[in-house]
Amino acid sequence: MRSWSVFMRWHQLLFMHWPVSIAAVRRQIPAALEVDTYEGQAWLGVVPFRMSGIRHRLLPPVPGTSAFAELNVRTYVKHDGKPGVWFFSLDAASRLAVRTARVAFHLPYFDARMSCEIRGEDVVYSSRRVHRGSLPVRFEGRYRPVGPVRRSEPGSHEDFLTNRLCLYAADRRGRVYRGDIEHVAWPLQAAEAEVTVNTMSETIGMELPGVAPLLHYSDVLDVKAWPVRRVV
Repeated sequence: MRSWSVFMRWHQLLFMHWPVSIAAVRRQIPAALEVDTYEGQAWLGVVPFRMSGIRHRLLPPVPGTSAFAELNVRTYVKHDGKPGVWFFSLDAASRLAVRTARVAFHLPYFDARMSCEIRGEDVVYSSRRVHRGSLPVRFEGRYRPVGPVRRSEPGSHEDFLTNRLCLYAADRRGRVYRGDIEHVAWPLQAAEAEVTVNTMSETIGMELPGVAPLLHYSDVLDVKAWPVRRVV
């Protein structure tokens, strides 16, 4: 079995999810992947958080590159029956991380100016994409946990939306890769959020439905990641 390559710690995650049409997702993902649904419904997620302790398995964390804010826009897919995440975009406040992930993991990372601050019980989050040649999409808001910590039940809706142990990505030639991750079951809490700006899905032409999103919060999670490998 291959060894994991990267360790990271995720903090103050807010999972925001909206129902979207299967057809809209199908147009955005490689033909080799299947749209994964829950009770016949596809989902789009916007997930702001921050990371720390990032390091290669054989090296200590490198000061200045081991902690930064990140925000991803995602949906859910399957390949050969294995469920995973498909990222439409990942914005990060680290130029090195953006370039490394684009080359090593074939992921659509973008440079962004970001902040993630704790103010009382709230997480105050701001992101503006500044990647050369990209639209300056933005996210501005604040969020907080409002309930006790619980572990999602296998087969539940929240488990479907959060407990994904691999990602799928594609290179410029359309070849599809899978990268596996490992972590304990998500410690989730109910959440509240006030979002003043969210244009993150504009670059993929998917308009968010005019309904309140499903919200879940997780305070901290340790994650190990394996190198991607080609599956198609």
